[in-house]
Amino acid sequence: MPTYEEIQAAPKVVLHDHLDGGLRPATVHELATAIGHELPADDPESLGQWFHEAATSGSLERYLETFVHTIAVMQSAENLTRVAREFAEDLVADGVVYAEVRWAPENHLAGGLTLDGAVAAVAAGFAEVEAGGRIVVRQLLTAMRQFARAREIAELAVFWRDKGVAGFDIAGPEKGFPPTRFLDAFEYLAGENLRFTIHAGEGFGLPSIWEAVHPCGADRLGHGVRIVDDITVSADGSVELGRLASYVRDRRIPLELCPTSNVQTGAVGSIGKHPFGLLASLGFRVTINTDNRLMSDTSMTQETFLLAEAFGYDWADLERFSVNAMKSAFLPYDERVEIIHKIKDGYAGLRG
Repeated sequence: MPTYEEIQAAPKVVLHDHLDGGLRPATVHELATAIGHELPADDPESLGQWFHEAATSGSLERYLETFVHTIAVMQSAENLTRVAREFAEDLVADGVVYAEVRWAPENHLAGGLTLDGAVAAVAAGFAEVEAGGRIVVRQLLTAMRQFARAREIAELAVFWRDKGVAGFDIAGPEKGFPPTRFLDAFEYLAGENLRFTIHAGEGFGLPSIWEAVHPCGADRLGHGVRIVDDITVSADGSVELGRLASYVRDRRIPLELCPTSNVQTGAVGSIGKHPFGLLASLGFRVTINTDNRLMSDTSMTQETFLLAEAFGYDWADLERFSVNAMKSAFLPYDERVEIIHKIKDGYAGLRG
């Protein structure tokens, strides 16, 4: 099995990574101090520990409180640009060569920013790091399920396409807020030929996945881990896929799996029990993701290493997962192929 250090050097792709869940603790502390926002810890190290402990506490209230503090310091163009720049720098240091970073512009208007101004600020931060040629970063604009701005955010994503925005997403509580509630936004996106992913099959089960796939037409499933509920593994080891699971696999609909986050939220019991291993063995289009690096105290290297350790993956497996993710990216075909060649060259060099 590749070592942690070898995996860190490997070219990786992340498709499910939240901007407001990936700040540096020192940055949160510095920016909060500057604006007078009260934090639950007095220094960056303690603050980082608090974020992780709150996210793993088993309390949804404490988990959601973590985002109150990160979003609070992301209400100006200057701060958004800094957070985006540091976010991308940390990805480069982690060996990520392509990233789609999702965030909800509607959560960042308290300081007087417009939706356009917020997107422009994030684009500026990513562009500074992209100029170095080591990573390509694209935004996914997210609408929050508990609010009613999905169509507006969808239109914003279409306006910013080809200017740093690659697609659209909805996030927030699945239960009580089915994706069909925003069907007009998805129909609009389909009419504009813009691709989108939907958070589904994390906090809620198969009905959430079915709605995301069928009436809404999602290109990818954000998490999608609960698709395993439609798979039966018998005592003799034989496996039977239900109709929905078969459809997702046969249509090659990518699953944006986030192992550590899934354990934190109680979707699965442990990394060793994560359905990733089963889904990968059955030929699902699985991808490895971090979700919220600050809250989960993780990285793409960490997530990949944990899966390799749990399921005995070798270089060929890890290359396949990276290529899976790049094939699934919301980037033009020729650009995807170019990065896939770089990924294959990188893994060839690591294998010697």
